[in-house]
Parts: sequence; C-alpha cells; structure tokens
Amino acid sequence: MYEPDTIAAVGTAPGAGAIAVLRVSGPDTLRVMHAVAPTLLLTPEPRVAVFVRLRDADGPVDEGLLTFFPGPHSYTGEDVAEISVHGSPYIQQRMLEALLAAGARLARPGEFTLRAFLNRKLDLSQAEAVADLVASGSRAAHTLALQQLRGGYSRKIEDLREQLISLSALVELELDFGEEDVEFADRTELVRLLDEIMGVCSGLIASFRYGNAVKQGIPVAIIGAPNSGKSTLLNALLQEDRAIVSDVPGTTRDTVEETLNLGGVLFRFIDTAGIRHTQDTVERLGIERSYKKAAEASIVVVLGDAATLSTGAFHTQVELLRKRIGDQPEFIPVLNKCDLTAEAAREDRGVMRISAKTGDGLDALKARFTNHVHALRSGEGDIVVTNARHVEALTRAKEALLSAKHGVQDGLSGELLATDLRQAQHYLGEITGKITPDDLLGSIFSKFCIGK
Repeated sequence: MYEPDTIAAVGTAPGAGAIAVLRVSGPDTLRVMHAVAPTLLLTPEPRVAVFVRLRDADGPVDEGLLTFFPGPHSYTGEDVAEISVHGSPYIQQRMLEALLAAGARLARPGEFTLRAFLNRKLDLSQAEAVADLVASGSRAAHTLALQQLRGGYSRKIEDLREQLISLSALVELELDFGEEDVEFADRTELVRLLDEIMGVCSGLIASFRYGNAVKQGIPVAIIGAPNSGKSTLLNALLQEDRAIVSDVPGTTRDTVEETLNLGGVLFRFIDTAGIRHTQDTVERLGIERSYKKAAEASIVVVLGDAATLSTGAFHTQVELLRKRIGDQPEFIPVLNKCDLTAEAAREDRGVMRISAKTGDGLDALKARFTNHVHALRSGEGDIVVTNARHVEALTRAKEALLSAKHGVQDGLSGELLATDLRQAQHYLGEITGKITPDDLLGSIFSKFCIGK
C-alpha cells in the first residue's frame, strides 16, 4: 500500500484573504520545490519559512512562504515542504498542477498520516486521533482527541500488551520443560494478573459511553404532547427561531435537529412531533419517528404543559413514555409554561418547572444537561476511548483473557493458556497498529480528508 514516491495536496481556510497551504512529501520533495520556486536555495534551512516567487510553465503564479522539513524530522518522516500562497482557487489550482507537472502525484485521502504511521511517527490510535482532532466540534471533543494524539492511551494499551507478553513467556517456557512438570507461572498470581488486566479493559470499554457521546455530540430528544412548548423550548435553547411555533396541534410532523455548545460539550437537540392519538397518516409517521429518536437519545426531556397538567398526572405521562421508550436514556420531566400558573420555575418531586417563553428555569435545565455528561465520566480515569473499533478490540481481548482465566481454574494445559494469551495480545495490538491488516488501514485512512 505504501509507495515511496512524492505526493502533493492543497488545503485552504475559508473567508476573505484566506491562505492556502500546499503540502508535498516524499523523496523528490526538494527537486519538485526547485521546479516551482527556482530562486530557492539548493538546500534550504530546515524549519525556517523563506520568501519565494512561485511559477509554472506559463510564468509567474504567486509569491509566498516555503518551509522545508527534512526527514525523518517531519510529520510523515520523509522530506516535507509546505508552501503558503494566497487563497485564490485559481492560484491553488495552478500551483497544484505545477507540482504535479514537476513529478509529484495527488495525495490520496489520509495519505500523509498513513505515511507518518508507516514511518513510525505515530501509532494507529494516534493517527485516528488526527482525524478526530480535525473533526472536533467542541472543547471536550478537542481535548479527548488531543490526549489520544499525545500518546497516553497508546502507552496504556502497550503496557497491557507487555504484561501479557511477559505472562505468555512464562507459560510458554513451561512447554519447553513439559516432561519435567515445571510450573514457572504461579497459577494464583496468574489469575490475579488476568483479573487486573481485565479490570483495566472493562474500565476502558465503559469509558466509551462518555467518549462516543462527546465525540458525536450528546443527543437530547424533546418529547411531549402537542402544544406543550417543544419548539419554543428548542428556539429558547438555541436563542433563535429554528423551529416553527404555532397554536395549531401537530405543526411539527418531523424531527428538527440543531446543535448547541454548552460548557465545552456539543449537544444535539431534537425537536419531535407531538405525542397524541391521531388518524392523520403523516402525523402518525412523525410520532413513530419521535419514539425512535427518543430511544436513541442520551437525554429525553419530557415536556408537559403546567397550565393543564398536575404534577401527578404528568408523572403518569412520563412513566407511560418510559415504558414505550425504555430506561436507557436519562429522563428529565419538565413542566413548561410556569409563567401561566402560580407555580414559579423550580423543581418539585423530580419535575422541573420552566418557562421556555420567558427563559425562567432554563439555566437550571442546561445545568442538568452538563451534569449528565459529568455523570457519564464519573469513576473513569483520564484515558477515554472514543473509537468503536477500539471497543471491539478491547472486548475481544477481554473475552480471550476470561477464557485464559477459566483455563487456569480448570487446570488446562499451558499450551491452551498460551493460545488465549496470544489472542488477547493480538487484539490489543490491533488498536495501536502493532498488528494491522492492509484492508483495515485502507478502511481507516479512506475516511480522512485529502491533505491529512
């Protein structure tokens, strides 16, 4: 999959006066640079931006800054050059064509990071963190991606893998002395170590609930009867008129989704069709979709009308919805329109009272959302798993370790124990790329953008 040739790509930042950056990596980087920047020194000073006049076969194209990063001290581990030019699409296209004419080829998606991985500048989990960093839409997602990129997670996985290698070595050493009935690995200690490693795996797997929610955004479904103020609440949270508000029941017939950053965490709010009995086919489809979205959410805000519902009747409504949706999401019962009643915005018997129209109680409701995120992470360490592929590998490693533990307890031979331990090592190695099939690499890096 890896070809030691020279690749090029271009990226730009949006907005007027934007700067485009052309990136080149490979063994012919300097030759290609001299072709488009003839005034460049034969061997430019490493990591120092220099002014260059850029041209192609038709003449001058632009003036910009060129920085040379000689391998192996570069992002990819190869010779790399970056040229900053004006962000005109015309300039970008001419310069890219000039680089290709000089002998480079267009980079494939994620190919720069793939080369960094193949040249051991990053392990596989760090490479995946690059994509997460680029895609991060909140402070929390950015923090998790940056932590993974810095290698703390990789070191944790490698530490587990090294422990398993040591255990395997002891068990396999016994096989060489099989006729002498020698036992190098104390079985009681072996079970203790297996339990300890499985405990770490379990903690990492459990952290995915928080990591995935932060990475994808916390889904919050707003559900309730027609005219309970769902669309008004969504608009109040977003502080803009995103959803149509009307006194006519059944106005919202499909889900409306918007995102909001609260406390550095991205929330995806979903306004759903009002729940009621109806003969309207289209509205019924919308209601079924409401149930589906609520079941998939992390938080379900059940909204009721404080002007028409008592707290007891509302509790009954919430329980009926809980039975229909399931207990997986966190339910937040909220009575809206407290401005139309004598009851002030507060919390009573687990029911929050707000006024989406006046904003009373909204700060307390937002605090419930952020507290939910903190609760997801409670009990977990600093390392958080954000990748479903890693969860699958950790789960399989844990299953192999459990099989090894049962084997020890059942008195199975060292050969069978060694097989289970090697399996666990294999799955952990898939996370960091110690063991990586080419088709897995293709799947991972094809999701990257060109230029990364």
